[in-house]
Amino acid sequence: MDDRDSPIRYYSGYNRKPPRRGGFFSYFVVALIAAVIGGVITAYIAPNYLYGNIIPVPDIYKAQQNISVPQNVNITPDYDITPVSAVVKKGMDSVVGITTVEVVRDFFWAREVEGIGSGIIINSNGYILTNSHVIGDGQAKKITVLFENGDKQSGNVLWYDPSLDLAILKVNATGLPEATLGDSDNLEVGQLAVAIGNPLGLDFQRTVTSGIISGLHRTIKVDSSTVIEDLIQTDASINPGNSGGPLLNEKGEVIGINTAKIQTAEGLGFSLPINLAKPILEEVIKEGDYQTVYMGITGVEVERYENQLGIDLNVDSGLIILEVSSNSPGSKAGLKNGDVLIKIDNQTVENMNQLRKLLYKYKKNDKATLTIIRDGKEIKKEIKFTKLK
Repeated sequence: MDDRDSPIRYYSGYNRKPPRRGGFFSYFVVALIAAVIGGVITAYIAPNYLYGNIIPVPDIYKAQQNISVPQNVNITPDYDITPVSAVVKKGMDSVVGITTVEVVRDFFWAREVEGIGSGIIINSNGYILTNSHVIGDGQAKKITVLFENGDKQSGNVLWYDPSLDLAILKVNATGLPEATLGDSDNLEVGQLAVAIGNPLGLDFQRTVTSGIISGLHRTIKVDSSTVIEDLIQTDASINPGNSGGPLLNEKGEVIGINTAKIQTAEGLGFSLPINLAKPILEEVIKEGDYQTVYMGITGVEVERYENQLGIDLNVDSGLIILEVSSNSPGSKAGLKNGDVLIKIDNQTVENMNQLRKLLYKYKKNDKATLTIIRDGKEIKKEIKFTKLK
């Protein structure tokens, strides 16, 4: 059969090649030239010479003529620091560490016990606010204040009150970075709260913890004779060594002085409202000391009195008066031994510590109404605070 009649053609010989055809590059060049020509016609010739003259203007071209081209938008990254970082940046340098040496007597011998806490600079001339228990309620033999820059200064106690758990120290220094005090009367649950202090020793000094204000006007019982009221509750972690350090709001202002935590639970820390300390700070800085009004009485809470004597006074709570000093505001008001003081104005009274705290609200020559129980009857007496102590 002739090869020309076969549907399949065979090629023999190693040097023989199929017939040559146009290469890929030639096709690419032709396509490129066509694309350029088409683009010129579409972009320039058609809009300026053909549309509206030879051929009608396409609707899509009409719509495009009404589209405004947006201007270039410049975006500048803004890497703001977090609220907690901003608070720390503002308040950190006013936080100090406080180390103490206290002499503790055990039967026939004495030993020195070291303690550590925190404090806050509230005046550039060396005034520092802390807890009373940080300085051993005034019994510390030696007090050393450690500043952020590494300096150390001996601290002297100007004023303290265990019932408030507040103390004011003075160091011989000027130009210190003082903290900004906030307003603890305007706090709301849920606000940011940042605590700074020295938990568990100087190895962790100036530790920052954050959380929120979890509650207001809390009352805790520290021991059998000490009840602290009107506290700020926070879930910012507070540990031993944080005591005396500041609780700060979102503005970096001091709103409280960290004082205690519930040991059996997490996230239950407490701070003393800064507004409680403000009038005391002002007086101490101005006069070098602070004196409060006093009633001239001593007493004990009803429950303890009943338990010790095994009697029932038929009174749920209150302070039973054991002694009234002569010529004191209390004696002039007509108070007697055996009276049970249950209120001063509208504030309930349960023990001497609580009474001392309530008296900070009064000034010399202020008057108050006392509610007492005498011989099973409730009566009222007016007292005028004529003396300071």
